[in-house]
Amino acid sequence: MDRRFRFRRAANYINLATPLGLLISVIGGTSRQPGPNGLILAFGYRYRFPIAGAFTVGNVVLTKWNALDERLILHEDRHASQWAWCVGLPMLPLYLISMLVSVIVCGHQASYNLFERLADLDDGGYPREPLRWRRPTGDA
Repeated sequence: MDRRFRFRRAANYINLATPLGLLISVIGGTSRQPGPNGLILAFGYRYRFPIAGAFTVGNVVLTKWNALDERLILHEDRHASQWAWCVGLPMLPLYLISMLVSVIVCGHQASYNLFERLADLDDGGYPREPLRWRRPTGDA
């Protein structure tokens, strides 16, 4: 494994994000297996919240599905790095604020969410919604 991913793995354990992700995976009834770049893939998450195909907490990628495609794993891999850069738990309120801003400016939780944009909207399967003030109003 590349040195930067070993560093990220250690940082996410130290900042308690990965232990939190592992706890969520146990509560969510997932089966876990090692993934690329030090990720832990947790399949079969049984709860409806959050509303996403997959979500990442530390180095743990949780999903209700039995498999993830390569592009989505790349997207979630970038989120694992964001957890390390945000020093763990501060990522939660920062992400929620970014999601709220996105809903306000375009009506979608991911299109203008800084964290989703940095993780690549296309890889995450998110739409690129136009800003509310740039939409055609239909008044002609």
